[in-house]
Amino acid sequence: MSDGTQVPARANVLYITLDGLTDPLGRSQVLPYLIGLSARGYRVTILSCEKPDRYDRDAAAVRRICDEAGLAWQPITYQRRLPLLSPMYNAFALKHAAARLHRQNPFDLVHCRSYIPAMAGLHLKRRFGIPFLFDMRGFWPDERLDSGSWKLSHPVYGRVYAYFKKIEAKLLREAGHVISLTRAGKDQLLTRPVFQADGSEITVIPCCVDVDHFPLAGEPARALARASLSIPTDVKVVAYLGSIGGWYLLDEMLDFFRAYSRHYPSAVFLLVTPGDPAIIIAHAAKAGIAAERLVIRAASREEVPKLMAAADLGLFFVKPCFSATACSPTKLGEMLALGLPVVTNTGVGDVAEIVRDTGCGVTIERFDEASYEAAIASVESSGLSAIELRETARSLFDIDIALDRYDAIYRALVPATDVTTSTSRGA
Repeated sequence: MSDGTQVPARANVLYITLDGLTDPLGRSQVLPYLIGLSARGYRVTILSCEKPDRYDRDAAAVRRICDEAGLAWQPITYQRRLPLLSPMYNAFALKHAAARLHRQNPFDLVHCRSYIPAMAGLHLKRRFGIPFLFDMRGFWPDERLDSGSWKLSHPVYGRVYAYFKKIEAKLLREAGHVISLTRAGKDQLLTRPVFQADGSEITVIPCCVDVDHFPLAGEPARALARASLSIPTDVKVVAYLGSIGGWYLLDEMLDFFRAYSRHYPSAVFLLVTPGDPAIIIAHAAKAGIAAERLVIRAASREEVPKLMAAADLGLFFVKPCFSATACSPTKLGEMLALGLPVVTNTGVGDVAEIVRDTGCGVTIERFDEASYEAAIASVESSGLSAIELRETARSLFDIDIALDRYDAIYRALVPATDVTTSTSRGA
């Protein structure tokens, strides 16, 4: 912000994230929140781990965004070359950087995005007495298992998993407050004796969306998107948005598209993903889907809404497993904001309940032909208009919902000051 508006300066906050601001996730799920909190008067310093290739390419653009929003940005280099040692290296680097920044400009609160940053937050609490907010996002050690990144059968990974589960218990016990992405995740946390029965120490904040960044995909935008992708105007387009592999079930989504194609033989599967097109095409070939039926594009945050406007239907399948209990797919809110009905699966956070209660799409319980056929028939008869789907996104996932909840937590952990400052840092 740079309009000079006077707002109360409430707290000096250190926000620590392992995800870089130059990562797609950092641009979509970190910066919008912090821009909003800065506009509400919080003085935010961001400590992030940046991947060198992305940093070299996008740092200047991100720096401009931070400067305009009054955010201080302190990047360090993300270590990823050593699969077993990288988490500990990054935790060590964040801990020392956070302590150095606190000595230079003492913080009132440290907000930690996931486990590795929270280890640095715990260090600041124990050494300097700073309250820390554990924005846990999900059950990270279990995510590593469920995605196949760690295997308990491997003796070293088994020890690493046990170590981080012990760290998890310490973080939950010592955090000033805990954030879960889902009600299902909060319910699981409440089975642990560290929390009070009423769960007052836990707030649910789903992955929210800057709805205005994803405008309703009307006919002009749809026609433009299809022209840019060389997709005919009269065919059906099923779209997926995001990474492939790990949690996200590419083979099952291809199986669904094959079933969909029996109803719409000229249909196209649009995948807006940073994933390797060669891998997607190889999996499609095994499913009996020709490469020409696929349109695969990598996209910046700014390009995503323009490409996704080509779609008629949003599709995503997530591996139903323990760690998925805490999963809040950002793509759900993004697809709904564009006015797209969704087909997805049960066993993933609060997704099934949201779809059931709002009528914004269809969920399946099994990945089989009968379920695909039933979902196709059901979604085709959905009664919600594109405008109503967008309003669902706004009512459940709009970023102001998250900002209100973060604001309330910050106020509870750190009393507001009486000082006023400009929303333009340094003004």
